[in-house]
Parts: sequence; structure tokens; C-alpha cells
Amino acid sequence: MFEVVTVAEHGWSGKKNGELLRAAEQDFDALVTMDKGIEHQQSIRSYDLGFVLIQAVSNRRVDVELAMGRVNRALRSVRAGQLLVVRASVMLEELPRKDPPCTPL
Repeated sequence: MFEVVTVAEHGWSGKKNGELLRAAEQDFDALVTMDKGIEHQQSIRSYDLGFVLIQAVSNRRVDVELAMGRVNRALRSVRAGQLLVVRASVMLEELPRKDPPCTPL
């Protein structure tokens, strides 16, 4: 079972980059993010924290939910200092009719 909280829910909204990661490694085993540049902005291996990067069409809930099964599997295996990338699968029939067609990741 996982405990899931947002940065805002945990009271860390003002924290930036390394400060946020140092705080997170004290309270959590892994960080789930959509920040595509995290591996280039931070020395991931130096943190006692695993990282799961979600790649989705957008950060809208409907797009991110497509990745959650894979995110849950990644969270079971990610280790400190490791980055696992999870791609959301998008099938046109899964998109709400109001959304334009998009290319799956």
C-alpha cells in the first residue's frame, strides 16, 4: 500500500528543486513527477529516494490516469537513486470525445 500526497498537501509548495528532494527523502521512499528535466537538473543518484517519471500527453487527470497501473508497478521496484520512466498509453477510443486526436507516447 502506498501513501500518496502532493507537494501542496505536504506543505512544501514553496520548496524548490534540491530543497524539495532533500525534504522528500526524509519522509518518503519515492517521488512521482512529470518534470521531464529532473534527471538533467538534479543528481538523482545522490538522493535516498527513488524517482518515477510519468510521460503523458498532459498533466490532466484523464491523461495521467492512463499511466497509473504502470506507476504502481514502478513504485514496487524503484530503488534509491534510480529513475524509472513510465509512459501513459493513449488509445483514441479512450480519449473523451471533446479532445482532439493525439499521438500515443
